[in-house]
Amino acid sequence: MVCVMHRAILVSLVLLGACSKPPFSEHAASAGLDFQHVNGMAGELYLAEIMGSGVGVFDYDNDGDLDVYLVQGGSFDAGPDRPDRLFRNDGGLRFTDVTVAAGIEAAAYGMGVTCGDVDNDGDTDLFRTSLGFNTLLRNNGDGTFTTETVAAGDEPRWSVSAAFVDYDLDGWLDLYVGNYVDFSVATNKPCRSSTSARDYCSPLVYDPQPDRLLRNDGTGRLFDASEQSGIFRATGSALGVSVGDFDSDGLPDIYVANDGMPNLLWRNSGNGAFRNIADIAGVAVNMDGRPEASMGVDSGDFDGDGDEDLFMTHLNRESNTLYVNEGSGYFDDRSVSLGLAGASLNYTGFGTAWFDYDNDGDLDLFSANGAVTKIQALIDAGDPFPLHQRNQLFANDGTGNYLEVSAESGLQLSEVSRGAAFGDLDNDGDPDIVVANNNGPVRLLRNNTGHRSDWIGFRVLTADGLRDALGARVRLLRDNKPLVARIGTDGSYASCNDARVVFGLGDETEDSFAVEVAWPGGVAHRFDNLAPNRYHELVPP
Repeated sequence: MVCVMHRAILVSLVLLGACSKPPFSEHAASAGLDFQHVNGMAGELYLAEIMGSGVGVFDYDNDGDLDVYLVQGGSFDAGPDRPDRLFRNDGGLRFTDVTVAAGIEAAAYGMGVTCGDVDNDGDTDLFRTSLGFNTLLRNNGDGTFTTETVAAGDEPRWSVSAAFVDYDLDGWLDLYVGNYVDFSVATNKPCRSSTSARDYCSPLVYDPQPDRLLRNDGTGRLFDASEQSGIFRATGSALGVSVGDFDSDGLPDIYVANDGMPNLLWRNSGNGAFRNIADIAGVAVNMDGRPEASMGVDSGDFDGDGDEDLFMTHLNRESNTLYVNEGSGYFDDRSVSLGLAGASLNYTGFGTAWFDYDNDGDLDLFSANGAVTKIQALIDAGDPFPLHQRNQLFANDGTGNYLEVSAESGLQLSEVSRGAAFGDLDNDGDPDIVVANNNGPVRLLRNNTGHRSDWIGFRVLTADGLRDALGARVRLLRDNKPLVARIGTDGSYASCNDARVVFGLGDETEDSFAVEVAWPGGVAHRFDNLAPNRYHELVPP
């Protein structure tokens, strides 16, 4: 029996055992991704122990496939006991550890990574966040990296997620850095659970911090523009950062998911300044008017109406949240009506993304889960790190409603998952997932569904053809419903995603397709006669 890709039919067939393989299967060990995250726990219950780290998928050597960067934590008194790791993709889903040869150095307790070509030389650079000084790993173009401090006057803070964004549209990537709370080993506070047993603290025990905006000076160097842009005026406990033109005015805005505090939506004024409009836009708190423990976040056009919606993961007993963009940057919380609230209520989510896992043309959702306070059943079972939960997959039924299909999707492992990076690691046209587990091994979730439906992929470049045109919007022109996606590496939790766009074609059987690309700054162009089941590079004429 053939597994067709209409959502309701697919779910029924999987439940009946009609599909020979589940949508995802785990391949980290066989692929050569040998990495064990260390969180440094030694009985002190430091807040940073439970946060975990992120992962990046990007093409560091420009050979056409995605490599993997994994962030290490370490001990709290000496930094990383083992370094971050860079794995080169050798094709065929095989990876080689090139950390030493690439000159990767990291001195502080690592949290996250984001990626972008900061100096416009055609090589993707990395920005690493940490509990301490953040660093820029500048790609030298010869397989090696140079470690640099980022900006004069930069202070050691606890940074988690960051995002490259050309907020002033000058052709050079700037950087938004989300900062968490004012925690250090010296200021660690004892906290207790509802049973009076020692447990990890809530972030609300510590003072929130202002984020940073670093502007590119046009040479690839970054300097602090936080105060003049207005970013420094607000404080929060940032864990997730996503970029999007939420009000469709042609300027990139920035959304920040704060842990236990109202979220931030920085509207770009176009003159170098930002204003937080999260309250009036309806995305500061949930439908009940309460702030939530927002962890991971992603933006995307899940309902196909041409504007970017928001999804974020939360603490257990809060449920995940989907804000629907009503068309001009004002949002409505529809988590309950779309089927996402109840299924996520007992889980704590971190890394997440909207992605079309089965290439049927509709955006599905993944949530990397793991608790932040001890689970009593696991304590009773003698678990040394009693926080693990299974991850979740939510399938879009084609109308924008979601159904959890985790059990039949190959996501059986129960771990303390944190960062999640999304990208087509084997170039077969469907998105795979790399999951970073806190104090555990990395997982590579290979997507097994790509051959069941046609697809078309795009790498969109700047006019010089050197770097990914972050912020560009790609519209696949179809007779029924156009598909729209933004070029970006941001979102999820402390992670960096594939900058390429893949559109699933579902039941369509056309020989060629047309797309319209709107580059940052407003220039648009149409490309015709593009064949399916391959990637296309698009450069403005």
